[in-house]
Amino acid sequence: MQEPPFSVRPSIMNNLEVIGNYKNGPDQVIPASSFKTWNADGATQVFLSDEEAASYKPKSVYTMLKETAKDYPNHPALAVKRGVWKYWTYKEYFEESKTVAKAFIKLGLDRFHGVCIMGFNSPEWVIANYGAVFAGGLSTGVYTTNSPEACRYLADSCDAQIIVVEDVTCLNKFLAVKRFLPSIKAIIQWSGIPGAPGVLSWPELLATGLAEKDTELNERLSLSAVNQCCTLIYTSGTTGPPKGVMYSQDLLIWTALQYKINGLLKDTEESMVSYLPLSHLAAHLLDIYISCVSVTTVYFAQPDALKGSLLQTLLEVQPTRFMGVPRVWEKMYEKMQEAEASVGGLKKIILLWAKYHGLNYYNAIRDGRILSSYEVMANSLAKSLIINKVKAAIGLSRSTGLISGGAPISKEVLEFFMSLDLPIMEGYGLSESMSICSMNMIEEGMFKLGSVGKILPQTTCRLEYFSGCKLGEGEILIKGRNIFMGYLKMPEKTNETIDDEGWLHTGDIGCFDDDGFLFISGRIKELVITAGGENIPPLLIEDTVKKQLPFISNAMLVGDKQKYLSILLTLKTDVNEETGEPLDTLSPQCLKMMINLGLPQLHTVTDALIELEKNPQGVLATAIQEGIQRYNDHHAVSRAQKLQRWMVLPHDFSLFTGELNSTLKLKRSVVMEKYADTINYLYSSKDPWKTKSKL
Repeated sequence: MQEPPFSVRPSIMNNLEVIGNYKNGPDQVIPASSFKTWNADGATQVFLSDEEAASYKPKSVYTMLKETAKDYPNHPALAVKRGVWKYWTYKEYFEESKTVAKAFIKLGLDRFHGVCIMGFNSPEWVIANYGAVFAGGLSTGVYTTNSPEACRYLADSCDAQIIVVEDVTCLNKFLAVKRFLPSIKAIIQWSGIPGAPGVLSWPELLATGLAEKDTELNERLSLSAVNQCCTLIYTSGTTGPPKGVMYSQDLLIWTALQYKINGLLKDTEESMVSYLPLSHLAAHLLDIYISCVSVTTVYFAQPDALKGSLLQTLLEVQPTRFMGVPRVWEKMYEKMQEAEASVGGLKKIILLWAKYHGLNYYNAIRDGRILSSYEVMANSLAKSLIINKVKAAIGLSRSTGLISGGAPISKEVLEFFMSLDLPIMEGYGLSESMSICSMNMIEEGMFKLGSVGKILPQTTCRLEYFSGCKLGEGEILIKGRNIFMGYLKMPEKTNETIDDEGWLHTGDIGCFDDDGFLFISGRIKELVITAGGENIPPLLIEDTVKKQLPFISNAMLVGDKQKYLSILLTLKTDVNEETGEPLDTLSPQCLKMMINLGLPQLHTVTDALIELEKNPQGVLATAIQEGIQRYNDHHAVSRAQKLQRWMVLPHDFSLFTGELNSTLKLKRSVVMEKYADTINYLYSSKDPWKTKSKL
């Protein structure tokens, strides 16, 4: 008997036998000889260990949604406010996805060709996703911030044949480069009147699908295999051209189920607000797949969610689960801090008392300490008097699961929300590991602020030493059923990232403490290597400096191949709510700091730069230098890690101005190029510290 292309538990062997003609989809597993591939139609081995977490029988995306719709046909699946809230039941969700799949096939979609979806989160976005997967295509999200050239790159990379866009703005980006994309067979616009001849509206797409029988779709489903690619998520391109991260149906469904287990999600009892880009894995997985396996209702926020309307959606929905990137939590924290600062007298005393007992409760859980009867009573009273009202006022009164991901978040922010009975759990994972590796849990001995938690049972992790790393540290390697298939059409990058034994080389540097908690100190590619050969991870230094200087928004360490380290700083400013462009006007928090420094006349970044230029040893320059010195004296772990020079830049970093990527991570190479003259100045002048900036 031929060996199956994966390791399995004997108890489920018979359920996983591969049929020779490979037309037993959609749940079939076809033979594969490797854990990795870079071909669109390639297949990979399904990693099944003897552990219970990996013994789940592979299931297709189609079967998962079909079963959910059968078991819970009338439960609300999707909701969007268009004047009033409009709902889709799970039965309607599944049926409309089938209709779209039939339409895509009729319009010429071939198997393993891309369906590019561009627009703000909406029912049409996720239905187009399922339609693409059902039809055997490759669902490919495109960031709305992409330029026409970036759209062309993605569409060309995935051999896109179908383009689905929200509006004329998105449409025009593809129309501008359509002449370079001969594979495109149809374009659909789901909102408004189609902006060009030949572009189909969403009702026209549905009409096309409804006119078709199920014959062609059933043929596609029979060919479908759970260990072949069905979805592409493109990396943000911080270190080079975006890479198409390949996901199989098994990866998506198995991972969604593991998150359901780890997060204790309860069928039919959960609700979520969808607002983070669906072209990023975290939101894609949560809003499309985790929601379905847990029979959750997904409420779509308005397109201007991050410009101010998110709070109104939260107030209306009061979701049970909510995920944010650190910047979302930080903005909430800053606004709540401002509101708290306006409270005085007895109200202030009661608020601080309530927050103390709120935090004390979670500290007791962490330490395994039993609360005294007084502490139990005080915590209960704090909730009824203050905390529950605060939670309701920000739309999180029913939340039982809050997550931060995408980048590190400060301990201060985590403790602030924890004191309000809003514990935010931070974990670690990559797009290449389905965001699974480690997680903090609200259980005794299972969370430690500042860490990314303990390794989850669904995966294996180890550290690998590399030249120049510190004792106890190493590159984080991950292995398991959660590892991606490969990078589309990039064999060298794939082989660099996944070795022949199936280990994912993350490029992240980490260490474990004595209790088994994982700490991340940076990325190998971001290490600053000084002229003396010292490898210095920048992230911890940058975060510490920002903590010392609360009016600083972003910080970036420089000093590669130099004799000493310097740091670039940006001030906190207001932001154009429409475009996300950082403005010249200082933020309220920054203005308050200026007043405290005795500089009430400084209202803009330009004002601050003029002050630094005129008074290089004045109040503002001294305040910054003292913060730098506090880092040097109390936090620098070696002489080589001390900061000798600094510079304030003329505007904050942002997605709009190009220094941040779509997930708000720092694009260091862009900053290095953009401010090359500034950096050169830092290493050419003999001033004790640097304040000169271009106005």
